[in-house]
Amino acid sequence: MGRERGPVWVLLGLAPLLGLGVLLAAVVLNGAGIDREDRPPVEDLTIDRVSLPTPDEIVVSVTNGGPEPVTVSQVTVNEALWDFTVEPDARISPLGSAEITLPYSWVEGEAYGITLITATGTTFSAEVPAAVITPTFTAETFWRYALIGTYVGVIPVALGLLWYPFLRRLGSAGIGAVLALTLGLLVWLVVDTLLEAVEVAGRLPGVFSGVPLVLVVALLALLGLLGAERLFRRRGQTSRLSTSYRIALGIGLHNLGEGLAIGAAFALGEAALGTFLVVGFTLHNITEGVGIAAPILEERPSLAHFAGLALLGGGPAVLGTWIGGFSYSNLASAVLLAVGAGAILQVIYEVGRLLLKDSARSKTPALSAPNLGGFTAGVAIMYATALLVSV
Repeated sequence: MGRERGPVWVLLGLAPLLGLGVLLAAVVLNGAGIDREDRPPVEDLTIDRVSLPTPDEIVVSVTNGGPEPVTVSQVTVNEALWDFTVEPDARISPLGSAEITLPYSWVEGEAYGITLITATGTTFSAEVPAAVITPTFTAETFWRYALIGTYVGVIPVALGLLWYPFLRRLGSAGIGAVLALTLGLLVWLVVDTLLEAVEVAGRLPGVFSGVPLVLVVALLALLGLLGAERLFRRRGQTSRLSTSYRIALGIGLHNLGEGLAIGAAFALGEAALGTFLVVGFTLHNITEGVGIAAPILEERPSLAHFAGLALLGGGPAVLGTWIGGFSYSNLASAVLLAVGAGAILQVIYEVGRLLLKDSARSKTPALSAPNLGGFTAGVAIMYATALLVSV
């Protein structure tokens, strides 16, 4: 039998938090009983991005990931000291960010090494492999990035969906093999997305705990989508078409990451790399349309649904190129990629259930030769096309 909940009950709940606050205050004020004046300061300055907005300017964006303020006292370009200004302040507080602007007339195509020297003499360096103007937000660049995202995402996924009439004529065994192929595609995508998220997280300041953050966000995304799917199933709102939409969503979040990589490459002046990524991802993504179409091979959705699936699966690549080109953030990119990995994991669960259900209905083993061949083919296709974008 529950007791009455009044002011005393609230105080009992707050008591541990108040005690924790007192303990932390004592540690901060007294140093936990350790007071050494000779201890070196802990400095952790991360250079997030180097941009070249004009031919006479270099801008370095930094974040202080250490526990103490960091003061930038000197900056060198190719080992020569140079004048600079810092906004908002040269003394960067913990978890604070700043932009360091150098009035420097750089030469297009030349390489530059930039070193930040703090008040304690600690150095932090970054390189510009080939100097080129960093694109700014204009109507022209906005639509140019949108066109690139369309090439990479929407069109390849739409072309893959055009295999729908051909796949419908494969028969029940063939449809099972296509579902298994879809599983192979998705398994490759989730591993690729997670590894990419971990790589981006590794560039974050240590204080953000990038890798654990990625894993936890992916798990939360998976659990959240599983909970939503069960809710829809109880209400009788699940269908093969809804499964296709969830596949498209998971693939779309993966394509968002591809757009981020392409946009960032162009923004950093790596035009050759950006073009290479566009060609590679375009060939890589055409197979994703097959995975989206697989659950609905026994249905006849309207053309509007096919258009919606193509936009959901490929459209996020456009958003990714905008983010990567205009306001790239390692933290946001790592979180978005982690959400994409969690979404793809949920889709793998859904497609696996669908494959088992179809196998039970047709009284054939789920791990049949056609299904195993389809799964292997899905992984092999993704591996082969991934070679086109390896750098």
